[in-house]
Amino acid sequence: MELDESEDTATKLLSFIQDNPGYHLRRIKRAMGISMGTVQYQLDRLEKSGKITSTRRGLYKYYFPVGVFQDNEKEILEILTHETARKILMFIIEQKSPSQIDIVNEMKISTASVSWHVKRLIYLKIVDEIKEGKYKKYQLHEREPKYIIRLIRNYYPGIWDKWSVRIVELFLSLPSKSDIE
Repeated sequence: MELDESEDTATKLLSFIQDNPGYHLRRIKRAMGISMGTVQYQLDRLEKSGKITSTRRGLYKYYFPVGVFQDNEKEILEILTHETARKILMFIIEQKSPSQIDIVNEMKISTASVSWHVKRLIYLKIVDEIKEGKYKKYQLHEREPKYIIRLIRNYYPGIWDKWSVRIVELFLSLPSKSDIE
């Protein structure tokens, strides 16, 4: 009886990770309402059996289904799971090249917090920093738009619904390669 319950929990966790790639341990625990020990045990079993994979960044370990995402997509999903980082990224996409002060004013969080999130986005090559005189401005890294849009649409439908019109307008306004050449 207990084995069936354990397999049922593992199946539910696998399904949850397939639907919510990039969630970290505590977020999975909260969302599923399962004890921490059970979640840790089952995630470890799923990872050892090759059904899921994980990446560790700082204090967080993020979980993904095996064979679905490239490394850069995993990094974007990690960002999208954190509300503040996601809002900063979406603001940078929408505003095209805001300064740190613009981001601080929009997010209503400390300069230090914005700086930490932006440095992480730069480190992951999701955002580029451009220096204009004494100011730093931020813009989306050139290779990322298609990944971000696809990942938001497929895994964050609530955000997609909220941002889709604004995102479509933004990307329609971007120059194509033929316009640049």
